[in-house]
Amino acid sequence: MLKWFVHEAPCALLLGGFDGLHRGHRVLVEAAQKTGYQVGLTTIFGGKEGGELFTLAERERIFRRAGLAFFWAFSFTQEMKNTPAPDFLQTLLARLPVRALVCGEDFRFGREAAGTPQLLQRLAPCPVHVLPPLLEGGEKISVSRMKELLLCGDMGGLNALLGEEYFLAGVVEHGRQVGRQYGFPTLNLTIPAEKCSPREGVYAGHCRTPAGDFPAILNVGARPTFGVEEKKLEVYLSGFSGDLYGAEVEVYPTRFLRPVVRFSSAEELRAQLERDKQSIV
Repeated sequence: MLKWFVHEAPCALLLGGFDGLHRGHRVLVEAAQKTGYQVGLTTIFGGKEGGELFTLAERERIFRRAGLAFFWAFSFTQEMKNTPAPDFLQTLLARLPVRALVCGEDFRFGREAAGTPQLLQRLAPCPVHVLPPLLEGGEKISVSRMKELLLCGDMGGLNALLGEEYFLAGVVEHGRQVGRQYGFPTLNLTIPAEKCSPREGVYAGHCRTPAGDFPAILNVGARPTFGVEEKKLEVYLSGFSGDLYGAEVEVYPTRFLRPVVRFSSAEELRAQLERDKQSIV
């Protein structure tokens, strides 16, 4: 278990991995809210090919904004993988005053994915609401589908499935301050290793900061013009001046502009950034 928010009131519990909340997930949330109980969910972290769509800290923000009362985060360990389905369910019900369970038709849990919605309905001491998956274009809305769009830089397609804007959250770090020297000071953030990173490139978007929400140019990846191969997130805020070191921010890449390229000089890069800037004003 990674994180547990204590909850003692009778509740409706959503069962699933819940790497964020896409449109299909929100249908489940709405069904749980109709029970009249406070709503929480399980979320599973780790073990996913290609990384997480949202980090655990980002998920906490998403869940709180959706009005959820709590969440229970599990690390996808070998122990969890080998837990028999009835034992996993018993663990949940022993820790929470669950009055209703909600899941999708494709929900599976326990060793060898033997736990099914039908098993839940047989074993649970409360009503179990099972909903069909939400389809878009004839296909199920899923996290794996959204990660494919993210890796292609298709932010419009991703956000359409997500039902809100994708974001990266982090703490502003001290950088090399190269951008400041040619009129484009940037915020520097580390992309967590466990997070599925967007396609490398330059994006138009915006950034929520303690000082407000600003239009932004985002660089995801290396900075080859200056010989820096380390992958970072650099964010130029239009209309902002000040110091945000140590501040928590949310960065929203909304439109892919161009791939990262090596410019022959800082002046050539600055001229390109001026052109990029026109796309966010």
